[in-house]
Amino acid sequence: MSSPTPSRRRASGFDFSDGKSNNLYVNLQNHPDLANKFNLTDQPSHLQRNKTERRRLQGLQQSSPTATSAAKWFPDSVTWQQKLSVWKINEGGRQVFFGVWILLHGLVFIFGAVNYQLKDNYNNARQTFGITFVIARAAALMLHLDVIFILFPVCRNFISLFRRTALNSVIPFDKNITFHKATAWSIVIGTVIHVLAHMVNFAKLAIADTSATTGGQKVLAFLAINFTTGPGATGWAMTLFLFLIVFFALEKKRRTHFERFWYSHHLFIPFFIAWQLHGMFCMIKPDRPPYCSWQQIGVFWRYWIAGGVVWVGERLLREIRSRHVTYISKVIQHPSNVVELQIKKEKTTTRAGQYIFVCCPEVSYFQWHPFTLTSAPEDDYISVHIRVVGDFTRTLAKAVGCDFDSKGKGDKGGDDTGARVIGKSDNALGRTMPRIMVDGPFGSASEDFLNYETVLLVGAGIGVTPFASILKSIWYRMNNYSSDSKPTRLSKVYFTWVIRDFGSAEWFHSLLHAIEEQDTQNRIEINIYLTAKIKDDDVNNIIVQDVGAEKDAITSLRAPTHFGRPNWDRVFTSVADKHPETDVGVFFCGPAVLSRQLHTMCNKYSMLNGTRFFYGKENF
Repeated sequence: MSSPTPSRRRASGFDFSDGKSNNLYVNLQNHPDLANKFNLTDQPSHLQRNKTERRRLQGLQQSSPTATSAAKWFPDSVTWQQKLSVWKINEGGRQVFFGVWILLHGLVFIFGAVNYQLKDNYNNARQTFGITFVIARAAALMLHLDVIFILFPVCRNFISLFRRTALNSVIPFDKNITFHKATAWSIVIGTVIHVLAHMVNFAKLAIADTSATTGGQKVLAFLAINFTTGPGATGWAMTLFLFLIVFFALEKKRRTHFERFWYSHHLFIPFFIAWQLHGMFCMIKPDRPPYCSWQQIGVFWRYWIAGGVVWVGERLLREIRSRHVTYISKVIQHPSNVVELQIKKEKTTTRAGQYIFVCCPEVSYFQWHPFTLTSAPEDDYISVHIRVVGDFTRTLAKAVGCDFDSKGKGDKGGDDTGARVIGKSDNALGRTMPRIMVDGPFGSASEDFLNYETVLLVGAGIGVTPFASILKSIWYRMNNYSSDSKPTRLSKVYFTWVIRDFGSAEWFHSLLHAIEEQDTQNRIEINIYLTAKIKDDDVNNIIVQDVGAEKDAITSLRAPTHFGRPNWDRVFTSVADKHPETDVGVFFCGPAVLSRQLHTMCNKYSMLNGTRFFYGKENF
């Protein structure tokens, strides 16, 4: 009896073999970074490394996949069923969900318009206002539909709970903020339609006013309807609140002045109150009684009550959690304006890849800011690394004792990376730590990394923080320090860090060094890409220092440093070649431009009966 084909499934969750040939020579001959074939016995390892280093300095990504490789990934005949199956991997659930959501809006608007156009109880309204009465009412129905959805996406505990269920394969819970924004813009569009239609209606009322005989009097009558009537006054108040909410929530405004975004966003409370009152004045009456029954007016509460109850429950839970014993155990000031907070909190269980909300009452009792956890579940503390760039982070850093303005101060008492301990909970350094409150942790896309056999982690700049927790957890598992005995499919980790200057995140260096030292079986492959332009003199110095060295001249890691931006085509084809017929999880945290590139690559190189790339991005 012939031996069966080796299965892709590992006997152990900690079997990190690549599933390919174990012949090192064959693997190196086929490696995409090595264009020139060589005999391993002919050249020492450091000389081989120096050759590839020079190639990287001359432009690592200038080559492209071969014609054979391209033909492999893009076969001539692809049926629509195959295209549909590949489309389902990253786009199917998300686009179907949003498609149903858009269709639902369209159906509500159309059926609402038909109802108000044909309903025999509104003949007088249609005769007075015409089609704009129908448009205004249909837009109002669509707005009520949006109110049902607007609060659920920002209920983090609700989202974290349901994303662990089977519903996560149907509803894109990790796109909760995107869905919240889409619903908000739908409210804006519906509001514009509703307001414009009613402006025409108000103009018709002013023109029909028999007491206004002159043009000036009709203008005054129009203004009076807008600002002295109940529907007009509450409508303009709602419009003002909505404008402030949306204006300060725009991406640039939110990142520049988060505090303004935070406070203005809570204007949704008076916005909802005004909305409740808006429909209770019965300005446009039906033709016959009951003219304004409680079942017809002021029904707004029916639409927001479900989301409102969940949202209030979330806020109550936040208040309860904030009163758990929580304190800052250590503060570390890192170079490049990064402060690390190590926090002890009772009744808290975390997972790698999650995030928390942090509040410091000494800075502001009402402001809660999201930060990715950089500690592993195996640590006896939770930690966050905060880049000091905004008003809140600057004030928080000052409150815990950091002083980034003092030049040269960071080296005193610091470690090899320039980090130094600023404060401890035992007051050993003569500094009392401010009170801290923590809400969470909450789930994110990166939390699912253990669901895949192979993962590609991509961080850009400070966006590397989510992967600190993941890499730490993997390091603990490698050294059998993990308390989690559940089996895992994970067998290979590719970590790619795209950064302008390697010195801009020194706090991460020690973790990479520790992982590389312990990773004797090549379970984790590290690739660092420096995108800053390098001077010719620096290039020569790097080459000279690298001669005969076992570690990289810049990072001191065994993994070589790449110069320039990654060639994602080569990266994805290389991963697919090494892991055929494997589900690969691609997780990213960083700017939107790079996110779109990776998303495109995952779709481009996913094969129906081959390697499938599942894309996930951090969203706060």
